[in-house]
Order: sequence, then C-alpha cells, then structure tokens
Amino acid sequence: MNTRVRGQNLTYSIANHIGIAIVTGVYSAGNPIPIEAELCREYDASRPVLREAVKMLTAKGLLGARPRRGTWVQPEDKWNLLDPDVLGWLLERKFSPTLLIEFTEMRLAVEPGAATLAASVAGPEEKAAISHAIERMQAADRGDDDPLDSDIAFHVAVLRASRNRFYAQLTGFTSTALRFSIRMTNRYKGVRLASVADHKKVADAIIAGKASAAGEAMRRLIQEALELIRKREAQSATRRVSAVSGHR
Repeated sequence: MNTRVRGQNLTYSIANHIGIAIVTGVYSAGNPIPIEAELCREYDASRPVLREAVKMLTAKGLLGARPRRGTWVQPEDKWNLLDPDVLGWLLERKFSPTLLIEFTEMRLAVEPGAATLAASVAGPEEKAAISHAIERMQAADRGDDDPLDSDIAFHVAVLRASRNRFYAQLTGFTSTALRFSIRMTNRYKGVRLASVADHKKVADAIIAGKASAAGEAMRRLIQEALELIRKREAQSATRRVSAVSGHR
C-alpha cells in the first residue's frame, strides 16, 4: 500500500514538474524532452513511474510520442486547456491577460446558460447548495469564511444545478481558472471581496424558478468582470506604448 501510494504521488509530482517546464518554455515546442534515463535519475524514479507521468502529459496534449521518434513537446494549440492541471500551470506560471480575457469570454458563453437551465431543473439539493454558497459568501464578508473559496463554490454549485453533464464536466476547469480570475478582478476593483448582492440576485432567481432572470443576472455579473479586465489590459497596453515611446 505504501509503495503504491508513493508511486502515485511521485507520478503526479513528476508530471507537475515537467508540465510546468513545458508551459514556461524550459522545454520548447517541437523539441524532445530529456531521455528516459536522465529523467529517472533527476527524479529518482523507476522507468514505470516515469512512463506513467509521460502518459499523463501526453493525454493532456503537452507531449507527443511515437515509436522510433521518441517523446517531444507539442505546440500550445495541441494542449488541452480544459484540463485543470494544464490551465493551472498556465495561469500560475505564465500569466497572460489575453488568456484571462478568453477564459472570461468562455464563462460569458457558458454560465448564463447554466443559470437559466438551473432555474428550470434544479432540485432541492442543488438549490440548497447554491443557498449555502451564498451564506458562505455572506460569512466571508464578515471575515468568517474564505472569500475566494466561497465565490468558487457558488459558481460550481450553479453549474451542477443545471443537471447537464457537460456543464458539470466544467466544474474542475472553472474552479481552477476562477481561483486566479477572481483574485485578478478583485485586485482591479481594489477590493478583496466579490459582490454578494450581485451573486444573490442569481441565486434568488434560480431558487424562484425564474429562468430568464437567472440567466440575465449571471450574464451581467460576468460581463462586468470581462469589461473590467479588458479596460485594465487596454490601460496597461497604453502604458507600455508610452514607455517605449519615452525611451526613443
């Protein structure tokens, strides 16, 4: 048992280290990663454990493998950005405002629909989860809960309340990305906490079964975040241009 647990933990650790190295450009697209024997020595791992880590990264689209060609780094357009690990490595190690904007645009396309559907199909348990998330956000306002975790719990609860398996599959991806996105948008706003009132409008509409109102409230919530991110990125771009011009 201990050996198996250690092997699993080491596999994930190796995959994490190599994944970060790929995302940060240590290993560049089209080039091979170090040979198996070298990686085994570096991570003090057996060949089966290392091969399992490589399989994980191949499944995530970061690596390609073929007999007689070996293993190489795939270009970014092959990466599975919906995989929480891949997205987490990108957001934490290689921040891009463009990536944050694209993620928020996806939220705008997905979450209002999930909220609309949730208002029509959510049962008592799903509605209770949404209410509990709002209560946690209110507690966070008082300093009695974690503001980031409670905000994420709300959005995940809405996705699950849609009772749509495809929306539900996005909860891991959404949790990972929101952990970064919420920190950034709150920083842009100059506040530490999300607007509980705006989130509660979504929750109240879902619990009351008002589908159109729930979708519109969620749309406004995300649209505000998107406009804020776009505005700050435009300001940053202007400052970068001015700085370049000033050095000429």
